[in-house]
This record gives sequence, C-alpha cells and structure tokens, in this order.
Amino acid sequence: MSYQHILVAVDGSPTSDHAVAQAAALARATGGRIRLLNVMDPLAHISGFERPEVYSQEVLPRLRKAGEALLQQASARVKQEGVAVDTVLIENLNARVAQLVVEHASAWGADLIVLGTHGRRGLERVLMGSDAEQIARTSPVPVLLVRLPAGAAPHIA
Repeated sequence: MSYQHILVAVDGSPTSDHAVAQAAALARATGGRIRLLNVMDPLAHISGFERPEVYSQEVLPRLRKAGEALLQQASARVKQEGVAVDTVLIENLNARVAQLVVEHASAWGADLIVLGTHGRRGLERVLMGSDAEQIARTSPVPVLLVRLPAGAAPHIA
C-alpha cells in the first residue's frame, strides 16, 4: 500500500515528535503528504472558577497560540525532509480526542494515522486511558503506533 495521505496527531511530547519523524520518512519514501493535527482541549486546562470573559479572552487565545506554535515547529521539521505538509488545529468542546482524530482522518481521506504512544500497560493504562488504543480500535484506516527507541530519554517539558 502506498500511503499518500498520512495524518499525524501531535501533542508536543517526545513520542509525538518521534512519530512526526517516522511519518516524514514514510511520506518521503511513498511520495505522500502529511497533515499534522493538534486537538486543543481547553477543558483540561481550566479549573472551572474562571469567569467566562477570562476564559474567552485569556485561556482560549493562550491555548490556540500554544497549539499553533506546536504545529508550526512540527511542520518545519517535516518540510526539512522535503515532504508536503499542512496543519489543522481543532478545538475540543466535549468529545474524546480519539473520536476527533478518527473523524478528521475519515473526512480528510487519510490512508494512515501515525501516533506516538507511551506504551503504558496494566493499571496505569486503565487509569490514564489511551487515546492511541481507542484510535487504533475505531480507525477505518491503518494506525502506526510509534514508541521512543529503547534507551531514549524522554525530555520533560
């Protein structure tokens, strides 16, 4: 299969950065293009005590700016590899991140979804949930889960 439309969900983590690098190498080999997707999750960054005007005038713009910066950094790395790339920032209002990624992949016509994964197991995975696992289960297209190479030290942001 020749992957021409590769969707990469990015969140700024080391595993996400590694997934971008792997997707860029794959796209370069197949002559494909990449769409970088960041799902902005405002509800994960508020306490519930913010006044509505503070939320709309301070919290949301700050999150949008951070999401756009993340996408631009990843986009620059892909362009350095000579791969066509575009970016999409989605604001999550009330859905699971996994659902939004799968819906976007279908709407865009992705041939492949590439995700970084932390490889959590057991109780840690149960407690934290796994968007990567949910995407892999529900995606209509193949999903490539990318982990950091053995011995790679994840940086703490």
